[in-house]
Amino acid sequence: MSVKTCIVNRHSTPQQIALRASIILLADAGRNHREIARALGLSREMARTWRERWLALSKKAVGVVERLQDAERSGTPATFSLEQSMKLFAMACEKPELYGLPISDWSAWELADEVVKQRVVESISPRHVRRLLAEPSF
Repeated sequence: MSVKTCIVNRHSTPQQIALRASIILLADAGRNHREIARALGLSREMARTWRERWLALSKKAVGVVERLQDAERSGTPATFSLEQSMKLFAMACEKPELYGLPISDWSAWELADEVVKQRVVESISPRHVRRLLAEPSF
């Protein structure tokens, strides 16, 4: 049994990886883009994309699972530096009284306002403060 077949048959394989491996297995069996698309219920473009990506990455020393992963996307650069984020977290851990505020706990609104007043960031929304504080990486 090939590595690709093992990936498709494993219960713990994410569905998108299993689908991509199925595309490659059918292509390896001599099927064209149209036949692969029909067999798997997807577009010819998707079959073509993954077949071409597989062939392009096969020329490099890239493992099977890595070839089936999504490509890196450029995306939007980070809005705040790690230092700015850490200052926000430090402030969130401190008592608001240290900043002259007559409250016992921070709200996202008050924390966003104080971070701007302290010139940690130029601007930040309360919603973004909530998202940053909710991130599991911190």
